[in-house]
Amino acid sequence: MRLRALLDTDALGLKLLGGEDELDRGVRGVMTTDLRDPSRYLSGGELVLTGLAWRRDAADSEPFVKVLAQAGVAALAAGTAELGEVPDDLVVACARHRLPLFRVDESVAFATVTEHVVRQVSGERAGDLAAVVDRHRRMMTSGPAGGGPDVVLDLLGSDLDLRAWVLSPAGRLIAAPKETSPAAGPAGGTGLPADVCARLAAEHLAAGRSGRRGPHRVTLGATTYSLFPVRSTGRAPESGRGGKDAPAPAEGALADWVLAVEADAGDWAEERLDLLHGVTQLIAVERDRRDAARTVRRRLAQEVLELVQTGAAPAEIAARLRVAAPVLLPGLGAAPHWQVVVARVDWDGGEGGGGPLAQSLLEEILVDPAETGPEHSDRIAVAHTGDEAIALVPLPTLATAEHEESGAGILADTLLAAVRDPLSAGLDGDGRLTVGVSAAVHTAEGLRGALEEARHARRVAAARPGRVCAAGHQELASHVLLLPFVPDDVRRAFTARLLDPLRDYDRRHRAELIPTLEAFLDCDGSWTRCAGRLHLHVNTLRYRVGRIEQLTGRDLSRLEDKLDFFLALRMS
Repeated sequence: MRLRALLDTDALGLKLLGGEDELDRGVRGVMTTDLRDPSRYLSGGELVLTGLAWRRDAADSEPFVKVLAQAGVAALAAGTAELGEVPDDLVVACARHRLPLFRVDESVAFATVTEHVVRQVSGERAGDLAAVVDRHRRMMTSGPAGGGPDVVLDLLGSDLDLRAWVLSPAGRLIAAPKETSPAAGPAGGTGLPADVCARLAAEHLAAGRSGRRGPHRVTLGATTYSLFPVRSTGRAPESGRGGKDAPAPAEGALADWVLAVEADAGDWAEERLDLLHGVTQLIAVERDRRDAARTVRRRLAQEVLELVQTGAAPAEIAARLRVAAPVLLPGLGAAPHWQVVVARVDWDGGEGGGGPLAQSLLEEILVDPAETGPEHSDRIAVAHTGDEAIALVPLPTLATAEHEESGAGILADTLLAAVRDPLSAGLDGDGRLTVGVSAAVHTAEGLRGALEEARHARRVAAARPGRVCAAGHQELASHVLLLPFVPDDVRRAFTARLLDPLRDYDRRHRAELIPTLEAFLDCDGSWTRCAGRLHLHVNTLRYRVGRIEQLTGRDLSRLEDKLDFFLALRMS
């Protein structure tokens, strides 16, 4: 906006005291200050509002105005509440430095002037950015190589001073503005910490499940973020849920990317919200392009999976793996080893057909967090069949050999660590994600066994509590494999028969028989070690163990009875 427009606004009641020849200057923002030297907070083009509290005598006006002129501000507006009138020495100093000076009447609040300027400037910037966005949309859709979401984020920073990031539903940082953006932080960094990404993704999914309309606002510490869903352009609108900000069902929200903007959009004008909606559509185009790029890898996985499940000859499977290896691990000289990861999304209502969603989530989960750029996640191939998603993960031969004993590649206990909170928020109430991981296999002959191993591990994960669970091949060589498949009524009866007498006794006498039993079994029946762990005299420990045996009719010196107690504690 121009300074001249301020004089044409009667509601502001501004009076020009000097600088009539400079009224065509543009105004980029507004700042209120009573500092003697506010230069560190000025970037040029501001209308500076001051109550003159910085002025002690006439000599103060010259250095104050000089600072403003050197910073390139558009004009100075002085209030009269402090001194009653704008002093002549300030008028003279402004005239010397060719700085337009306005008088703000005592009846007009600075907040009124600020609100008017901000509204006008934001509206003009939004119009300019809308034109830029339109040009960028044409650029992205006119050929196979678009500018990517990073370019859109840079436009938001340069034209609207908005810092923004694109996140996956699992909380992975997909795109961030460049460091050259004016919206970059004071240290020049533009990324978001991993814990902030995870928290924002979780809040977005939780808000979507609550049925609240977006954009969703989240405050972390002193920073407020507004979250906008980025939905695939190929996804049909949900029946009965029209409108760009309408909430999506659980499976839809779990497939959305998220545009996180460092701003409170609660009081934004409708035009500004429409602009951000247009930005999400731009980013959605790039998302669809990346999904299309995964088609080759998905097809390779589907072909290998079909060969494995139909009992094809190992030589035929090996031939397909040789085709897949250069695509998934380009430049690899030797044939890789492979792992299989199986995932499934189940809903409490029993709906089937969750394979595509499980496929999408598994592709996000298996991305190496150390990899960035548009080529990330190119190291995996995920197929789906029915309700399952099955990933074929190549492992460099050297890495596998170095870690053969500990289980090379993907480990189930760390696979979901970074994504458990966001995905649990998205599934909370009626959904579960369970994942199983096989051991590494060296040949095509081992792939069929690896698939079955991953499926068994997933069933073990499914027997655990929680919305997001994983299990690995190591757990299939333990009693843990058997426990999940014991019927619930049998489990309850078995544990009640052995442990309920002890729980009742502990409740009445506070004897801590259950903790004593757990420690005794954990110490392999060693009286000395168990007494030391519990800080008890050995005779006290013997008394408690005797009471356990008396109440249950079991003998803890017998291996069979020790095993029964151990299993009962694990199933309780």
